[in-house]
Amino acid sequence: MDTQKNAEVIARIKYLMKELGLRQVQFAERIGVDTSNLSKYLNAHMPLSDSFLNRLVVNLGVSKEWLLEGTDLPFGKTPACVEPAVAAPGGTGTPVYDVDATAGIASGRNDLFANENIIGWVNLPNLSPNCRIVRVSGDSMAPVIMDGDFVAVREVSNPNQIYWGQIYVVQLDDFRLVKYLRRHTDPNMVVLRSENPNYDDMDIRRSDIHEMYLVQHVLHINSRL
Repeated sequence: MDTQKNAEVIARIKYLMKELGLRQVQFAERIGVDTSNLSKYLNAHMPLSDSFLNRLVVNLGVSKEWLLEGTDLPFGKTPACVEPAVAAPGGTGTPVYDVDATAGIASGRNDLFANENIIGWVNLPNLSPNCRIVRVSGDSMAPVIMDGDFVAVREVSNPNQIYWGQIYVVQLDDFRLVKYLRRHTDPNMVVLRSENPNYDDMDIRRSDIHEMYLVQHVLHINSRL
């Protein structure tokens, strides 16, 4: 693994630590490695080994493709059919909102995640209660995200920190879109890319993005059940 790729993988490991809310000692215990060795890996004092990377995949359920290449989703697709529980006061787990991530005029963030929009909660392994779950319509991201699937998203607090090649929910003036974010030749622009080849790329100004939400999980709804 070359130096640049090694640094990118380390950045994704640090991202996992932040998302899981684990310090180095806790993270080392979670994946079953010595704390001092973890520190050496994170500071590039020791090359990342296949054994170490496989521990991340097995013990955290992380996508190896995402870990090594930055493609796919950090925790991949949840294959189970999701039936959110009926919302009730004091519900626990990850909240599900009666909101379509890709349809209609975009409302403000406060309206989007207003409590009255909660229709239930989901409890699944590796699904953080700090995420929010919203529905996706359309086939622009098929087959990765199908029409009617749900996505678990986390708000991006720093819009300048983009994980290129990842899927985001992007809120513009008039619409919310679920797309891959790709690097543009102009640093003031970004490319919104669909998975479905029948849809063209969209070039938009960074300043036109009001909110961004990183898609961490896809909850696939099996309508054939």
